[in-house]
Amino acid sequence: MKKSAAHLNKTKIAAEERLTKSVWVVGLVILFALAAGLVISRHSANIQGAMPSTAVAVTGGDATATPMGNTAETASKEVAFGPTVSNSAAPSIPAPEGMAWIPGGEFSMGAQNPPGMDDVGMKATLDSRPIHRVYVDGFFMDKTDVTNAQFEKFAKATGYVTVAERKPRAEDFPGAPPENLVAGSVIFAPPDHPVALDNYFQWWTYVPGANWRHPLGPKSNITGKGNYPVVHIAYEDAQAYAKWAGKRLPTEAEWEFAARGGLAGRPYVWGDDFRPNGKWMANTHEGHFPDKDTGEDGYVGLAPVAKFPANGYGLYDMAGNVWQWTSDWYRPDYYQKLKASGTARNPQGPDTSYDPSEPGQAKKVHRGGSFLCTDQYCSRYMVGTRGKGDPDTGTNHLGFRCVMEAPHREVAQN
Repeated sequence: MKKSAAHLNKTKIAAEERLTKSVWVVGLVILFALAAGLVISRHSANIQGAMPSTAVAVTGGDATATPMGNTAETASKEVAFGPTVSNSAAPSIPAPEGMAWIPGGEFSMGAQNPPGMDDVGMKATLDSRPIHRVYVDGFFMDKTDVTNAQFEKFAKATGYVTVAERKPRAEDFPGAPPENLVAGSVIFAPPDHPVALDNYFQWWTYVPGANWRHPLGPKSNITGKGNYPVVHIAYEDAQAYAKWAGKRLPTEAEWEFAARGGLAGRPYVWGDDFRPNGKWMANTHEGHFPDKDTGEDGYVGLAPVAKFPANGYGLYDMAGNVWQWTSDWYRPDYYQKLKASGTARNPQGPDTSYDPSEPGQAKKVHRGGSFLCTDQYCSRYMVGTRGKGDPDTGTNHLGFRCVMEAPHREVAQN
């Protein structure tokens, strides 16, 4: 799988064959512009745009999936969550450096209604229902997203080249002009004026030479940014790092249990209020989206890791800053299946992926939101909400963290 100009060309060809069997668009500049739009449209959920096509009606305690439009008028003020019951098990080994012990246990999984019942926030919850009970075993989790310094150590030790860095091979893309076989990635490029929010082509662009070493394009670098989360990471890149580190990527259920930090049914990983006592708790987008991030939280764009308070399990940046890969395939109907089966034990995600907006494109679940999340357009900094994206695609607001299993022993509860 390749995240590159050629990959984008392949997408473009497929789209043209389905629609009009038209010819290639001429010119490298035009190609890049079109390709950026195509890849953005394919991965719109994880770049703050498209909402799932199925809403949910909330009745009583839990939510039942029902085809309908906006749920703000039909949902109750608060969705009922059961308590989080943490395991009494303790690990038999100390936490590895940079990791925290997550005890596991049983909890209610899914998204609470946004406190203000706003339309954007309600849309962000649509594929996060019905609320259902899940049990996960205990595990260790990285306290922060994997950083540039950590990923650089891996790349030097192994010689690994990320998807965004690889020059596509002509034999993989027959018919593609040689000048278009250029590696690169998609970056957020805000316009210098307000724009309508119905066309994300206006703030995303494909940049040849953009990758984890050059997150904003070939003229940028990560010098002095070793403690920033590594970005432009495709799923296979994250898997390769995790394997090298003796770890793995978290399941979606593990990720949410860890993100909640022991809390049950709260809309944010830290509690009920977005800014408790006026304090910023995550790196999100302030100001007018997408043209002006005022940086009121202390950062315009990406922030170093661990600059905001940790959650109850000692994990940083489980909301905002960068999206995070999970190992689950994405399906908007998966929670219905889990709900029907009772308490799900260590769910590994569905066997197949399905996105109603792009039925033929397999996608993995992203979690956590990013520095672009705002109540004007995304709101997926709310815990329980879900993103999605092609496994072969990285952007400059997508990273990851790892987990590790550990032997454990039972201890008496306090």
